[in-house]
Amino acid sequence: METRMRFAPSPTGALHIGGGHTALFNWLWTRHTGGKFVLRVEDTDRERSTQEYEETIMSGMRWLGLDWDEGPDVGGEYGPYRQSQRLELYRQCADRLVSEGQAYQEGDAVVFKVFPGVELSFDDVVYGRVETMSDGLKDRRESGELKDIVLIKSDGMPTYNYAVVVDDHFMEITHVIRGEDHISNTPKQLLLYKAFGWQPPFFAHLPMILGKDKKKLSKRHGATSVYEFRDMGYMSDSVFNFLALLGWSAGEDKEIFSREEAARLFELSRVTRKAAVFDPNKLNFINQEHLKRMPPMARLALIKPFWEETGLPVKEHGDEYLAAALTLMGGRGQTAKELSAFSDYYVSFEPVKARWNASEVPEELRVGLREFFLGLLAEPEWVADKLEARARAWVEKKGVKMKDYAMTLRLALTGMKVSPGVFDVAALLGRDEARRRLEFYKLV
Repeated sequence: METRMRFAPSPTGALHIGGGHTALFNWLWTRHTGGKFVLRVEDTDRERSTQEYEETIMSGMRWLGLDWDEGPDVGGEYGPYRQSQRLELYRQCADRLVSEGQAYQEGDAVVFKVFPGVELSFDDVVYGRVETMSDGLKDRRESGELKDIVLIKSDGMPTYNYAVVVDDHFMEITHVIRGEDHISNTPKQLLLYKAFGWQPPFFAHLPMILGKDKKKLSKRHGATSVYEFRDMGYMSDSVFNFLALLGWSAGEDKEIFSREEAARLFELSRVTRKAAVFDPNKLNFINQEHLKRMPPMARLALIKPFWEETGLPVKEHGDEYLAAALTLMGGRGQTAKELSAFSDYYVSFEPVKARWNASEVPEELRVGLREFFLGLLAEPEWVADKLEARARAWVEKKGVKMKDYAMTLRLALTGMKVSPGVFDVAALLGRDEARRRLEFYKLV
């Protein structure tokens, strides 16, 4: 049997972290089993659903690398893929239940009759056996009787629990992976599967995502939509990697992986029922690792917009030079935004001047510094190892500390106390640019 999975967002907002997490797990299991991933838009909330939000959700999924095989934009044999275009089907199925005496009209609404004593137990792939009876459904009338379930509201729109059953059946969905907050909906949906005589899909409910304070993830914990992470300088590969680890383990302490590796390794049996904690520090670590592993030109393409955003003259430099500069950074910076800030001195001298004015360099040291820097600038081969060898020979001869001279050079070239090897930086900037910066500070 071909695995058929679906992600069914409501287009009432951007793709938030919880939705992205659910979509990702559905995508992983589909790709692992070689099945079909379906995008279905649940747009029956007519007041809040918009085309703009639908497009935003799709864009967010594409950014995460979650492609779909069937959906509103790509079509498929089980369409239409928007609930607002399936109203006739919902009406037909509701009429069938009315004709069989399992539902009744109440004005313009259609209501399903809930009978007591119906077993609604099911085996959840993550949570195990979940046992309940129709008597155990939470909703009851004031009289204590079981409350019936509205299928179609008076405005003609289906309710969630009804439409999702009809859609999953006719779209031949085999597995439903969704958040644990939907466990309470499952018994109601099983009632409808029984009433229609349909085989329900396998259910797997994912653990909740909590903030570091162990409370439900919300805006107070920071970014909540996948686009916010993109704008903050996180890579889609990293966010994908991070979300995959929320409630699942790749095994053997493997934490950094590609989409393809995750799909190959993914098993529903490894999904934990323990709530997952959204740890920004873990995301930063993962993002930093992915940044380090990127091909040089791909990393440059990621960083360029952040340099340009701050007004740096990126176009004055060749791509090979800029890519080499980022490679030299050696993994510094946990996000693209941070890496762009840490490496701005390769693009322009202006940020250096804004950070450091050489006022703390004592006058008595300047004489020695000038001699030291003039010696470096006289080095015939402007490469890092030759510059370092000349510098070490000079400080040894003078009996002074290398750190005093190297730190001043670092500050003059970068405006920062921390950077890659200062002689590597000098070599990449070039002799003329290094001279220009030292001259500005009157150090040569």
